[in-house]
Amino acid sequence: MKNRDYKLTDEQRARYKETTLASAKSKKEAIESGILTRKVNIPLLNPEDLMPLQKSNGLRSLSLFSGGGGLDLGFERAGFEHSASFDILPICGDTLKFNRPEWKVFAGEPAGDVKNFSFAPYRKKIDVVHGGPPCQPFSIAGQQEGINDERNMWGPFVEIVNGLKPKSFIAENVKGILNPKFKSYVSEFILEPLNNYHIHSFVLNCAGFGVPQKRERVFFVGFRSEISYKKYCKPAYTHDFNHFIKNGKSHQQNLFDEGLPKCMGIREALGLPDIGIDTLCPTIRCAFTGKRHTTSILNSTASANNFAEVGIWGSGVGSDRKKAAIFPTKNGHFRLSVQDCAILQGFPESWKFQGAVYKVLGQIGNSVVPPVGYHVADSVSKALITS
Repeated sequence: MKNRDYKLTDEQRARYKETTLASAKSKKEAIESGILTRKVNIPLLNPEDLMPLQKSNGLRSLSLFSGGGGLDLGFERAGFEHSASFDILPICGDTLKFNRPEWKVFAGEPAGDVKNFSFAPYRKKIDVVHGGPPCQPFSIAGQQEGINDERNMWGPFVEIVNGLKPKSFIAENVKGILNPKFKSYVSEFILEPLNNYHIHSFVLNCAGFGVPQKRERVFFVGFRSEISYKKYCKPAYTHDFNHFIKNGKSHQQNLFDEGLPKCMGIREALGLPDIGIDTLCPTIRCAFTGKRHTTSILNSTASANNFAEVGIWGSGVGSDRKKAAIFPTKNGHFRLSVQDCAILQGFPESWKFQGAVYKVLGQIGNSVVPPVGYHVADSVSKALITS
């Protein structure tokens, strides 16, 4: 494993330790007091409303790099039969098993490592393979080392798709993979090895499906049948988010049908008082990367400024809403809970993440937004069923 730790001077390290200890002491004292510093918020957004439960479509899906279950949940609500989930992190397996004890879940090493995938149990039994190969090799928030990054897992994904020969596959990744510097990589290691599939690729913004976050992701959707490929239509946006696009309405307005409901802002979604301004949540970072055990969801200074603009604190997340309401922030801004972050990622309250706060935030920030996964799954099922 390459060393990706932050390089700090002894002075910076000492200052960071002092700040961390002071914060921990303050938090302990506040929680022990049990005194609420504000009302516990009641969210207005229920992500289940964004992905109405559909009846079974008779199609079976296999999940790779399942993480916290974003695609798995979206596929389930779109009517797919769950065959199995694989993830190398044990905590992700804990979350999946807790929420769906009847599912087949393989997590940790070696069972959850897709490099050890056994084809025999699934041949001729899978209609769709879906997953989000680790995005860090292509993320603008990372070092963008692509094929040279040891976390690059497109090879195993391609191998499993070619080995199982499902009717369709869905792969999700960060927009960074479309960077011109990775054009030859995409062609040589994704498109060409999957030449038995006809492949669509497109970018979706989760706000277009009612999830109040600035998050764009690219999807590769492949079909073995050319008929299914030609019948396929990428998901149309269900929500208008033009009102959150500064100086961009003129070139964005054709994205939305007239009469679509407006996507909520972060404050409205979380049931916070109206302060005359609202916006989309900045992209939630994955707490599995960067500083160890952090409970911050900030990606950058710009992200911190976006939160501050609407009176929200993104530097430390509470383990539940009551504890978040007990422990005040230095500037009086609203402290988020892990449940709030989950909603802002499109997970309903009914989906319970397991693990310490930083592990929950890692699962949330790494996940495919469930309502986006739902609409992509639905679009694929329509193309397959009508072919």
